[in-house]
Amino acid sequence: MKERFDISGMTCASCQANVQKAVQKLGVNDVNVNLISESMIVDYDSDKINNDDIIKAVEKIGYGASLKDKDRSNDVTLKESEEMSTISRLKISFLFLIPLMYISMGPMINLPIPGFLEGRTGAVNNAFVQFLLALPVIFVNRKFFVSGFKGLVNKAPNMDTLVALGASAATIFGIFAIMRMSYALGINDNQVLDHYRHNIYFESSATILTLITLGKYFEARSKGETKSSLKHLMELAPKTARVIKDGKEFEVSIEDIKIGDTIIVRPGEAIPVDGVVTKGSSLVDQSAITGESIPVNKNPGDEVISASINKQGSFQFRAKRVGENTTISQIISLVNEANETKAPIARLADKIAAIFVPVVIVIAILTFAIWAYITKDFEFALNLMIAVLVISCPCALGLATPMAIMVATGKSAELGLLFKNAESLENLHKIDSILLDKTGTITEGKPVVTDVYTKMDEAEFISIARSIEEASEHPLSNSIVEYANDENISPREITDFHSITGMGLEAKIDGKIYYAGNIRLMNEKNISVEGFEDKSIAYSEEGKTSMYFANENKVLGLIAVQDLAKDSSIKAIEKLKAMGYHIIMLTGDNEKTAEAIRKKLDIDEKYAEVLPQDKDKVVRKLQESGKKVAMVGDGINDAPALARSDIGIAIGSGTDIAIDSADVVLIKNSLLDIVNSIRLSSKTIKIIKENLFWAFFYNIILIPVAAGILYPRYGVTLNPMFAALAMSISSVFVCLNSLRLRNFKPEEESEESKEENKLIKENKMSELNKMIVKVDGMSCQNCAKHVTEALEAVAGIKQVNVDLENKEANVEFFGSVDENEISKAISEAGYEYKGIEYK
Repeated sequence: MKERFDISGMTCASCQANVQKAVQKLGVNDVNVNLISESMIVDYDSDKINNDDIIKAVEKIGYGASLKDKDRSNDVTLKESEEMSTISRLKISFLFLIPLMYISMGPMINLPIPGFLEGRTGAVNNAFVQFLLALPVIFVNRKFFVSGFKGLVNKAPNMDTLVALGASAATIFGIFAIMRMSYALGINDNQVLDHYRHNIYFESSATILTLITLGKYFEARSKGETKSSLKHLMELAPKTARVIKDGKEFEVSIEDIKIGDTIIVRPGEAIPVDGVVTKGSSLVDQSAITGESIPVNKNPGDEVISASINKQGSFQFRAKRVGENTTISQIISLVNEANETKAPIARLADKIAAIFVPVVIVIAILTFAIWAYITKDFEFALNLMIAVLVISCPCALGLATPMAIMVATGKSAELGLLFKNAESLENLHKIDSILLDKTGTITEGKPVVTDVYTKMDEAEFISIARSIEEASEHPLSNSIVEYANDENISPREITDFHSITGMGLEAKIDGKIYYAGNIRLMNEKNISVEGFEDKSIAYSEEGKTSMYFANENKVLGLIAVQDLAKDSSIKAIEKLKAMGYHIIMLTGDNEKTAEAIRKKLDIDEKYAEVLPQDKDKVVRKLQESGKKVAMVGDGINDAPALARSDIGIAIGSGTDIAIDSADVVLIKNSLLDIVNSIRLSSKTIKIIKENLFWAFFYNIILIPVAAGILYPRYGVTLNPMFAALAMSISSVFVCLNSLRLRNFKPEEESEESKEENKLIKENKMSELNKMIVKVDGMSCQNCAKHVTEALEAVAGIKQVNVDLENKEANVEFFGSVDENEISKAISEAGYEYKGIEYK
């Protein structure tokens, strides 16, 4: 089983490595510790190990552990509480550090200090006051000592161990100096007194602790910035919803909504769960979920997505997915899972961190021993040892990868790009071949009529074609019916309709027999295709499917249909090719049709007549030839191929996505997001490499300097206070560098495209919808006038035309209107409301 735990007290990569090692010793199947989210996922056999065993193992080495609360909002509260605690410690530290620095450093730049602290006579008083000022700083930052020494005792040293050793050494030497000064003052040994009063390190101890706490504060702030996208997602879904039961409206908690509940949403409100509109219509802003900038019109039968915003009128919908199954919950879950997994590049840092602190402690001891032996100066050697301990804190090393991963996954969620784990985020940019499923991925997935060829009156021909096809449920038949509707061509009455398997349809119109189908049907019925066959072949070469329509004697005409490529697919393929990727199309179409589409879209390679169950064989074949393959499909039919590929990318609506089989999920149905995903992956790895370089470079350069390698020739050493400042700055640098990913922008639209989208959005917001309102009791033009005035008074209704003969009003309106208001307006006018039909 898998269980998530909150881990407290981790401050660096060594902490992360120590916790992982302690849990691994229990014999678990797998453990993944995340420094940024301070969490751990453990896969273990519950028959051998329980949660208490895991918690005790973590606590034994100096850290806190508890089962993770499923309510993510509690995570936010805890982080805010920790940040407030850090601020409080920081304030107290600076409150005492400032006077401490003034007393210890002031005389060096001729600043006045109280007389009882001056000179030899005030030397002991001066040192003792410094000690008293340092004590509160040490006390409020005692967590470093508790965690550090506990880790050292349990043979799991960490960053806190280095800080604790450095600060303790400085403090203990200060106490020793007070004792030596007191003794020297008693025996009147001014030489010893002068030596020690200029070598008191209480300010070093307090400064180290304060600066590291300051670094932790900035680090916490940066971590908070990385989580802002996730926090924003968590806040999108409302906490309550209005559910209609037995005709009455109740406000309930979102957790209490059940599948099948009817929910009402008013203008400006967020949609609480996924569902299907049952009543009313509106424009819905889905930009926070899908990234679409243009509001989407929702009518009865349309799906609505949780956390999207209702922009205009009220509507009702039936809950379809609730709780953890809603789109917003799945997005949050995916982002969290990606944050809690580890990228392969992080393993290098983990290996180094596991041995880094013990090696640093050895270097610090050797530094002290060598310099004490060479210079016979105990204080000088101690200074260098403290500097080595403090400068070596591996904070930057531990933050390098997880900070970048967290920012990237948060940013990708904003853009509608969901990476299932950190490994897929790292590896996506390494692919060299992209395998695209045709139907629904490259194309719209819905055939449309592209050409009509006939030698008779075109309207009459389409009327015949529509009449035959209307009785069929085949997708090609639907495209012809829709085309006829768009052309306002009505069907004729048919009789004796029946389907001829594998060939087409047959029906009678006005007593005459008509056929619709392929060339095999024409041959079967001995109907000559002369004058039409060449045209059919030409359509086929263009990637179109043509259908013959004939009577008993001759062919009347051809209708060609095609599943057209999306505009976004054409642009995406062009951009991916420009980026150097090998693009391959996978389709069940015949060889000729597939080749026509390949040429038209300028795709490098194609596999035609591929059955769904054979798609993964194509992936395997490409991999065996040495290619790194990304498979892009709808995430359902293509699941085996998605799972087999190096990177599986599911592209779909964001609700019916096969999360289990895909590594990356694109919420919008657009191939352009593949371009954005690859660019984000590439930029994230670049940032991680910069972070790791800085962390390694910083330690490699400054540890020798702190150990005094430059002292013999140049007289240069590193003061422990400056070492603490440099260590904190390195951590903050890594955090800020990672935050640059928040500025990642998707592929820029052209100015023309932006202007077009702006116009579309404006038109959508002002788009007129139509409905028919049934009204009983109208008998004259005066009645029509009263009903018109009553309806026009309802908010949102633009125009009313009353049809007395059919007892109805044709109404045009913006967005949506409240049906209850319409009913009330008609009743108050003295007529009977009988219902609404939407057009």
